[in-house]
Amino acid sequence: MHYDLVIRNGTVVDGSGFGSFRADVGVVGDRIAFVGPIRERGDREIDAEGHVVTPGFIDGHTHMDAQVFWDATGSSSCWHGVTSAVMGNCGFTLAPVRSDQRALVVRNLERAEDIDPAALAAGIEWDFETFPQYLDAVDRLPKGINFAAQVGHSALRTWAMGERAFEEEATADDLAAMRRQLAESLEAGAIGFSTSRTQHHETSDNRPVASRLASWDEVVALVGVMGELGTGIFETADGGMSAADPDERAEGLRRLQELATDTQVPITFGMVATKWSGYLLDFLDESAEVGGRFIAQTHCRGISVLLSLKTRLPFDLIDSWSDLRSRTLADQLSILGDPEAKRPYVQAAIDADYSRWSGVGAQARPPDFDGIRVYEHGLPPNPSVAEVAATRGVHPVEAMIDLSVESGGNQLFIQPSLYQQDEQVLLRAMRHPRTVMTFSDSGAHLSQIADSSIHTHLLGHWVRDRQEFTLEEAVRMITLAPAMAWGFSDRGLVRAGMRADLNVFDPATVGPAVPELVDDLPAGGRRLEQRSHGFAATLVNGDVTILDGEPTGATPGQLVRSRPA
Repeated sequence: MHYDLVIRNGTVVDGSGFGSFRADVGVVGDRIAFVGPIRERGDREIDAEGHVVTPGFIDGHTHMDAQVFWDATGSSSCWHGVTSAVMGNCGFTLAPVRSDQRALVVRNLERAEDIDPAALAAGIEWDFETFPQYLDAVDRLPKGINFAAQVGHSALRTWAMGERAFEEEATADDLAAMRRQLAESLEAGAIGFSTSRTQHHETSDNRPVASRLASWDEVVALVGVMGELGTGIFETADGGMSAADPDERAEGLRRLQELATDTQVPITFGMVATKWSGYLLDFLDESAEVGGRFIAQTHCRGISVLLSLKTRLPFDLIDSWSDLRSRTLADQLSILGDPEAKRPYVQAAIDADYSRWSGVGAQARPPDFDGIRVYEHGLPPNPSVAEVAATRGVHPVEAMIDLSVESGGNQLFIQPSLYQQDEQVLLRAMRHPRTVMTFSDSGAHLSQIADSSIHTHLLGHWVRDRQEFTLEEAVRMITLAPAMAWGFSDRGLVRAGMRADLNVFDPATVGPAVPELVDDLPAGGRRLEQRSHGFAATLVNGDVTILDGEPTGATPGQLVRSRPA
């Protein structure tokens, strides 16, 4: 047989969860042609000695709907072995959108998902209105990874209702229009429908995003479209299932379970594994017993916000810091680098009453210096600000400021999320047969969060350092499991006939690097970029897209359309 590419001498971890084995992998076109001993030379060869060969990783929770227009590589996901990404989560999409009301879509996105409106304006060629037209636009773009898209509820509402989407419930005519557009979108290739009910999703003018104004009957009617067509997955952010009030929480779970059993539509949601959230795992099993299918999306380290002088610090909450923070970075570094000039700012930060602030979503929160970590290493452990301050003999406020100045404003700090993960619940969640380890939010929170690296964190921390999972178990969690959950029947396994989405990496060194702040968004916007260690190659549809940690320039990524399309 003639092979376009042969990966030789590697250990295949095929995604099934079964034991690894020594084999070559032959690729013809965009498919895996053979797994086993290969005598023939390929047109191209990759020596995988000392490395493992796995399926490409699949990320089921991203917000790359806009980024795909200006970033052909799919960064930062591409650096961590992700070859397929699901976008359009939490109800946020660019379409459907009326050409004279694009500001309404931007309003939904810019605060809730920290997406720069200037980048949206400069980076997107708005040549679409309907969601099918958006899919066609994405299909035409050069892409380094594969994308699948869901229809977002907030965009659907603003398309149907305009400004009223932020003020009132839908009329019968509004709902009929939304149902028609959703059906057309699913038939054109959308893989699902998403919404948000969480209080952490607000607009830039401090109002709930549009989907939060919808009645539950509206949600039921829209999910019912998928049930009628027999296709699609429903993704929801909250919806009462995590409410603090027990009665409200029970009602949220009851109506979600009823929706799943009545429509037979699979439902997925993000689960932050706090010490009290284990009931959600019980809910997955209880729902299955009555005929409802739920898939919880787990994280593997806790959703943390990254802080820096160049982006945001907890001290930004203090009124007396506002003048300083309005100055240029050079001026800030000069003032904070002068022992006398910085003194009033240090004292103000020490004396501040932070109890007045709580923060929404990924915004800065009052400082907990025992919890905030100095980002020195891509994998734990990283020292706390309090620990660094003790070694320097200064107050933690001063240590945080000094580290910022010494790094030219680049030092990053890891601020624990609003929801503290409990390790035992987290491990139980990751091992649960009805969960998928995903939930990166890639493409959103561009200057706040760097969670594209959760896949390499899983491999470096939980497999190699902690040995809580075998490599075979972990690879299945990020390949075959999400492929099955989102219906990608030709991805997720190293088997003949499957798409040649593949990773070649060293299990002894694989892991995330420390993120860096870069100014490469359209219109000069700033974002966090995080690369990785240990990858020899990544293939997408048979083409090498990453080689020895650098992009090759190949853009073989495809739009993955749903079964009806």
